[in-house]
Amino acid sequence: MAKTGLLSSDPTVRARAVELKKELQRLVKTIVDDEDYTIHTVDQAKDALCALRELKFNKRSTVPTTTTTSSLKLHEALSCPEEFKCPLSKELMRDPVILASGQTYDRPFIQKWLNAGNRTCPQTEQVLSHTILTPNHLIRDMILRWCKSQGIELPNPVMDGKEEGVTEAERDRFFSLLDKLCAALPQQKEAAKELRMLTKKMPSFRALFGESVDAIPQLLTPLSGSKSESCVHPDLQEDVITTLLNLSIHDSNKKLVAETPMVIPLLMEALRSGTIETRSNAAATLFTLSALDSNKALIGKSGALKPLIDLLDDGHPLAMKDVASAIFNLCIIHENKARAVRDSAVSVILKKIMDGVLVDELLAILAMLSTHQRAIEEIGELGGVPCLLRIIRESTCERNKENCIAILHTVCLNDRTKWKALREEESTHGTISKLAQDGTSRAKRKANGILERLRRAVNITHTA
Repeated sequence: MAKTGLLSSDPTVRARAVELKKELQRLVKTIVDDEDYTIHTVDQAKDALCALRELKFNKRSTVPTTTTTSSLKLHEALSCPEEFKCPLSKELMRDPVILASGQTYDRPFIQKWLNAGNRTCPQTEQVLSHTILTPNHLIRDMILRWCKSQGIELPNPVMDGKEEGVTEAERDRFFSLLDKLCAALPQQKEAAKELRMLTKKMPSFRALFGESVDAIPQLLTPLSGSKSESCVHPDLQEDVITTLLNLSIHDSNKKLVAETPMVIPLLMEALRSGTIETRSNAAATLFTLSALDSNKALIGKSGALKPLIDLLDDGHPLAMKDVASAIFNLCIIHENKARAVRDSAVSVILKKIMDGVLVDELLAILAMLSTHQRAIEEIGELGGVPCLLRIIRESTCERNKENCIAILHTVCLNDRTKWKALREEESTHGTISKLAQDGTSRAKRKANGILERLRRAVNITHTA
């Protein structure tokens, strides 16, 4: 029976099929044996298989179909000269670019490396003076010539969406504005206001700050160059701090912004001395930066919790939510809980809760701090137990009741002197029993835990 296709009659196609089978065998072996195989390896195996299918069904490699071109490109890339392969992907480069270290990479892969917050060259481990990627036209021309000699077409470069919309004119404008921040006060004010507006409206301008290690220090020049806060123009301080907030929204900038030496001290200064909008935006910046655990530790060690708690104590409505969000985020890690307690967080928070200010958010922080022994002691000393019991009785918010009973449960475990108040509340209002029946699952557990402890105490007394 005659075989279909050209595999038995065309030596060129037959040789290509044999080569594709070898590569397919190698790729499949990699996928099966290597736990760390990449998606690209799977795609290469799939495309090599598609190319083999094309040959089997008599579709020559010269037919300009997307599948054939893609398949043969990937196949040929596997055997291309080493200097044409990206050091990160180990694949033929589509869009070779030069890093500040002088090394060449394929744009999507080195951009991903930089977007993850890395500021070193993957090959040399050299600290980068900037993160601007320069097209390597020489290598791309050489790759194109090699592809032509192999009879394959190199696909168009894969553009990184995060870099879309950045024109050379915008890049020039960006560096021009940074230069103005080192000029006289009128130029500084003009540049800071425009950078605030551009980083708010255009993600590309937020990303540009990550391209140069000098960009953020230049932004801070008007603030860091002053000898005292009285020397800083309020509007200028507000614009610079708000620009920092805008930069921090960009995920790739969070690590870079927080680790720039003057950023956290200047944010702390802004919390103390800026306009209320500046203070609020400084708190919001710390909240945004604290999304990274490494930044939580860095911000806590820098002493930023104290000015945040002082601003919470001031009680300005515009700043309260941003301040509470920042404190909550920072106290997720244990060492910052101790710092917050030391900096009078418990007394400030209890006072606000008793005044009915931002109760939901502050109860969540207090519940988090209640795992610290000194916090429990302060809650007892400052009249926290009657306040928390009243909230359970009167509140319609299940989350607030849950946080209150969780705090009271910890108090009950650690301070026997408060058992009398809990028994009296239960005897008069049945507050804890009601929550044990109708609360959330966590609230029920905590309420039942308190009731059981109170019952055991009564039994012990009667037995004695």
